[in-house]
Amino acid sequence: GFKRFIRHEPAGLVFTIAPWNYPYLTAVNSIIPALMAGNAVLLKHARQTLLVGERFAQAFARAGLPDGLFHNLVLSHEQTADIIAGGHADVVCFTGSVQGGASIEESAAGQFIRLGLELGGKDPAYVREDADLAFAVENLVDGAFFNSGQSCCGIERIYVHDSLFEEFVSRFAALTSEYVLGSPLDPETTLGPMVSTAAADFVRKQIADALAAGATAHIEESAFPASRPGTPYLAPQVLTGVDHSMAVMMEESFGPVVGIMAVSNDDDAIALMNDSPFGLTASVWTRDTDAALAIGERVNTGTFFMNRCDYLDPALAWTGVGDSGCGCTLSPLGYEQLTRPKSFHLRLPAGASA
Repeated sequence: GFKRFIRHEPAGLVFTIAPWNYPYLTAVNSIIPALMAGNAVLLKHARQTLLVGERFAQAFARAGLPDGLFHNLVLSHEQTADIIAGGHADVVCFTGSVQGGASIEESAAGQFIRLGLELGGKDPAYVREDADLAFAVENLVDGAFFNSGQSCCGIERIYVHDSLFEEFVSRFAALTSEYVLGSPLDPETTLGPMVSTAAADFVRKQIADALAAGATAHIEESAFPASRPGTPYLAPQVLTGVDHSMAVMMEESFGPVVGIMAVSNDDDAIALMNDSPFGLTASVWTRDTDAALAIGERVNTGTFFMNRCDYLDPALAWTGVGDSGCGCTLSPLGYEQLTRPKSFHLRLPAGASA
């Protein structure tokens, strides 16, 4: 007789490189499962959120985590690359830009280490003819502008059925206009600044280029006094008259702007949703579950939503396709990424019980 089984062993040292947006949540997604799986963890946090790394270290010390299992280091890009290229990590978990992911891959070349790369997104939404319009508008406005659009799974492009297009845009713009742009320390603020002036300038250029190419802006920037060039404060913007020749519809914005296009049917919407180098999440807004599932099977994406967006479910694998990266976090699949499977195949002595 035989006895066969698979045992998951710790991978070794997990190197987490965490981003500045959602600095606790994105780091927790790899740090806690890695420690639970028996690994040691090295954390390098973004330069904008260095105190988050210190808070993790303090929390683990207070909880009595054994010495040496968690280290928080302040590192430059060059030092980070040296750690990876030197073969010091067994798993690298990185959340950041496509360019950053490419640099990680370059540093890891020849090391045969496991990489988890959560990169960019240009997440689409499709509002079908049978959608609950008020519900779709409310949730998609939030999905586009939550955290000032600085979310990897934020809504950056919307495709709306012809029959709903005019009313959708009108309601969407009206609700967007209700945001209050200001300091995050002001309790009246409902839309804060971007991470930097350079980031705001990038989105301003996307908007300006789209307008120069014939797009229409539906939000008056003058209604948001805090929105000024040379600052990280940027008014939310809703654009129509856009197409896929424009950067605002193809390149990740990571800011408070969304382009909206009309479509005539599911096939047109799917073709446009798939016309992107990214594939992190996508959503459809409909009352027809069967239609949603059929559309979801044809969309190239890591997560497909029906009547929801911009949400992480710990029970589901968080993953992407194309320039959105590789590997996954969350769910049992994400946990397994932080372990090494080891197979046991035993031929038992005669008469031994399996």
